[in-house]
Amino acid sequence: MRHLVKGRKLGRTASHRKALLGNLATSLIKSEKKSIRTTLAKAKELRPFIEQLITKAKHAYQRERSGAFPAGHVDVHQRRMVGRVIHEKAVLQELFDVVAPVVAERNGGYTRIIKLGQRRGDGAEEAIIQLVDFAPAQDGAVSASRRKKTARPSTKKAAPAVAEVVAEAAPAVVEETVAEVVESVEAPKPEAENEVVNTVEEVAEAAPETPESTNENTEEAAGENTEEAQS
Repeated sequence: MRHLVKGRKLGRTASHRKALLGNLATSLIKSEKKSIRTTLAKAKELRPFIEQLITKAKHAYQRERSGAFPAGHVDVHQRRMVGRVIHEKAVLQELFDVVAPVVAERNGGYTRIIKLGQRRGDGAEEAIIQLVDFAPAQDGAVSASRRKKTARPSTKKAAPAVAEVVAEAAPAVVEETVAEVVESVEAPKPEAENEVVNTVEEVAEAAPETPESTNENTEEAAGENTEEAQS
């Protein structure tokens, strides 16, 4: 009968899941910064897995330093236990000779998980898992600079200042507007003056011609009447 499997299945069978965790542990120890980037679910499953391997390496280092083995001998049993999941000899040597001495005084909690949010594409939650003792020191400079960039200016202080500027500028604007209106009403446009002068000249030129034309028409009409009477 199949019972519930403890932990996350990660969409794999037991053998494939074990191989996956072994490969992730190998990549974590092999990396120069002792840090890898993966999904959040895999990082949470890798954390207890890799910490058990580091604990075995730490115990082997402590026993070798305490004189439990003859000079020049190492704890072969612990190396064989870890070698079941880490198959690269160079990575195995890195774990026992480099990582174990650094974490010898730490009682667990060798790793740290940093969430990165969702990745593009499938939207899976990403995270960074790293060894605490090999991580770069954090001084808070990055977070402080980000806070300065994202800080929004206060609108409460800006509102009174804007009101004062508007109150000071309003009388000047009103005076300028009134002066422009008065000038436009009092000062006639030069174009209108030219039109009036031209109209007066045309009327003056046309006025003398009107009586002459009237007299000529009267004389012609009188001559025609005389001729008719004589006939």
